Amino acid sequence: MKTRPNQTASERAPDKRNSTTPGELFSELSVDKSSPKDAAKVAPKFAGTDNPRHLRCIHALMQRARFKNDLQQITGASNTPELVAELRRRGLETPCEKVPMLDRDGVVTRPGIYSFNAPDRRKVNSWLSKRGAA
Repeated sequence: MKTRPNQTASERAPDKRNSTTPGELFSELSVDKSSPKDAAKVAPKFAGTDNPRHLRCIHALMQRARFKNDLQQITGASNTPELVAELRRRGLETPCEKVPMLDRDGVVTRPGIYSFNAPDRRKVNSWLSKRGAA
């Protein structure tokens, strides 16, 4: 396809026509409860970890909910959200609740508070008992 020097990106793109009827459009937008994305969200059983940062994070969250900055200081990780994402990939849910707070300049911010829910605590306790450290 030849392009002209002053041609915009939308003009260079191939012409795609929408041939769906309104009924087809709504069927495409409907939510399917058994989509592959939902299946991927089901967390596997927590098999544990030997990573010292993971262990410090787990220990801190078993005590109580923690702000992101507190977890950063406790674990020694500069990227706490990625550390929590690693725990999630290992099978823990570790929810994050955003709470409104005022910073030192009076601006409303929404820092995250990480915590373990009841299933997470059961998974960790089960892992600890199998490990022999409970």
